[in-house]
Amino acid sequence: MEYIIKEEKGFSYIEEGEGEVLLLLHGLMGALSNWEGVIEEFKGKYKVVIPMLPIYDLPLLTTGVKSLAKYVHKFIKYKEFDQVILLGNSLGGHVGLIYALSHQEMVKALVLTGSSGLYENAFGGSFPKRESYDFIKEKVQITFFDPETATKELVDEVYEIVNNRHKVIRILAMAKSAIRHNMSKDLSKIKIPVALIWGKNDKITPPEVAEEFNLLLPDSELTWIDQCGHAPMMERPKEFNETLVKFLEKI
Repeated sequence: MEYIIKEEKGFSYIEEGEGEVLLLLHGLMGALSNWEGVIEEFKGKYKVVIPMLPIYDLPLLTTGVKSLAKYVHKFIKYKEFDQVILLGNSLGGHVGLIYALSHQEMVKALVLTGSSGLYENAFGGSFPKRESYDFIKEKVQITFFDPETATKELVDEVYEIVNNRHKVIRILAMAKSAIRHNMSKDLSKIKIPVALIWGKNDKITPPEVAEEFNLLLPDSELTWIDQCGHAPMMERPKEFNETLVKFLEKI
């Protein structure tokens, strides 16, 4: 599907449908295509909005998860949204948590899938083997339970990112910032309902991460998706959407 990217006041975003706002936050290597199944399923009942997080546009010194949360706040204020439902995958989940911690009154509920914020097994020390396409392909495939989910288009996208010096420096700075910004001490302050929708075979934020989130967040529920890796909304869109529908009906 092709969606129209709106450009306004320094913000780039997609907006589909009308109604209560579902705000989707992508991960570090995330693209719009990651959320296609969610957009298609929910745009009939909700206003589905995806802001492009300025991962590559921040000054290097301020490249970090807190800066992205501030950006989300500016965007929500600009759009005059209230009581949004935030959905975040991977780094996007982490940004959603930081935002919710500071602006709980603006958030109706939070949905986290493969979220960082406690622990993630990122590219690790071996990351900058940039020129090897096969190496990048292998790393992208690890994101999923079924390696075939890593389409050539997806691998090409990541390969282009990691071979762009400007982008790769910011990716590494952002990844380091996410690792430093551990939220275990803050999670008890987040009182809004939280749905944890997790791939049972996630190698990047493994199942014990979801269990710890569930333990530390006062009002959370955890649903496992079997034979599924780090991005359930891409790999198991049907199960992900069914779980999300149940949660949204409950809140």
